[in-house]
Amino acid sequence: MATNRSHPSAQPPAKYPRTPSRVDPNNPPWPAYRGYHEYSFAHATMGVRLPTILGKAIDDVVKTLNDEYDEDKIVDLTECISRMEDLMDDLHDNAKLRPIIDDGEGDIPLWNKMIARYFRGKDFMNAPWLFAEAYKYRRLHECFSLSKYWKSYDVFFRQKCDTFSRSSDAVFELSLRFAKPWEQDKSLSQEQALEAKRLMFHELTQICLWGNSTDLSLLINMTEEDIKKLQSTGGDHLAATEQNILGNDLGKVWEYISSKKFGTAEKGGRMDFVLDNAGFELYCDCVYADWLIQSGLCSEIRFHGKRFAWFVSDVTRKDFDWLLNSMVYGQLFPNNSDEEIASLREMGARWKEYVKQGKWIYEDHAFWISGYTFWALKEEAPDLFLHLSESDLVVFKGDLNHRKLTFDCHVPPSTPFPIAIGNLATESGAPPVLSLRTVKSDVVCGIPEGKAEELDKEEPGWKISGKYAVVLLSEGRKGEPVVF
Repeated sequence: MATNRSHPSAQPPAKYPRTPSRVDPNNPPWPAYRGYHEYSFAHATMGVRLPTILGKAIDDVVKTLNDEYDEDKIVDLTECISRMEDLMDDLHDNAKLRPIIDDGEGDIPLWNKMIARYFRGKDFMNAPWLFAEAYKYRRLHECFSLSKYWKSYDVFFRQKCDTFSRSSDAVFELSLRFAKPWEQDKSLSQEQALEAKRLMFHELTQICLWGNSTDLSLLINMTEEDIKKLQSTGGDHLAATEQNILGNDLGKVWEYISSKKFGTAEKGGRMDFVLDNAGFELYCDCVYADWLIQSGLCSEIRFHGKRFAWFVSDVTRKDFDWLLNSMVYGQLFPNNSDEEIASLREMGARWKEYVKQGKWIYEDHAFWISGYTFWALKEEAPDLFLHLSESDLVVFKGDLNHRKLTFDCHVPPSTPFPIAIGNLATESGAPPVLSLRTVKSDVVCGIPEGKAEELDKEEPGWKISGKYAVVLLSEGRKGEPVVF
């Protein structure tokens, strides 16, 4: 759906941005996108996409039900389906947002405090889109968390696995190239070696960026050809798509991580990835993280995922473990050569060793599955803020994380990224933050003045096409004492 910039509510009044004291989850610094805004992607999502996704989720559970033989589990699962149907009714009827039922999850206080304080009386369409969409996925988890036997059931797991298994061309293009340990040519001068490393960093950062093209919540009816086009990682393809990076701080990122500010003289830096999609995107993230360890730029990578199924394809612990184990032991690609399979197993074995050695660490804080934006990270999750303040670079992957960084509001597109992410750039001790995002929703920042208006005229719908991307850096205030 194309964005209609002539619509009155698409024009932020001059009184914005709000001052920090006037910002809260229902009142972002600039006006929020809401489901009733017919000019926005929020309207299409709340009215069409979310019911469609929920319908497919119900189909998945019915398939599981039909394969189950234990009566107690069958009865328990039918009750899960009944709760899913209630949620579908709430979506269709635009019901008011009720509190989350206490299901023993650690995020209950975060959710119900928000609903009581900011969203009493709000419904799916007039609450800010970001919150309403997150609330729908939390309600979906509640459908299973209240059960006896199906608490950890992931309605999207089959879909995530299937999409990766249909990604063979791109998977083996990368494994054949990166399975063998990376070594620099020892005949290169120091200057040449640094330039070779810069070029490799440049290429792999882009592979990590464009791996985000495969988002199951948007591309729920992909053909195999569609997947191949989205996942092409060849050099020519990357050179062609780099012109579509509208805000590009890649040079600044390299300057920072190749400097003495990143890590210490004794060892490489710590990089944190706030993950987005499972499957092929996670695979690209791991290829990137693998090289960062081998190159010596990083000595520790921390992956931050979700505690349960979230926004269709977001990474959970199960997805992370499944990827590494499937690479080493799986039979996902029966039609590929022995050489290709061997390359995948070799790379997967090395990644599993990183996990054993503590070089790769997977974490899943409750804040990541809350309704809060990242502007509230320090206030609502001080332990997580303190933890991230020790990182040398926090990389936020994908569209949802970018929406949460920027409060998912009508920020003017030329607004500098550090301004758009507010507290996460300005708080004392805030870590350097990098957003790697293919653009798939309305909010855009950090791009040249006039570029958004130009694309609005030339390519209506450019904000949801996945054709364009941003690589945006906030230097933060690392090293300053964190004060609560």
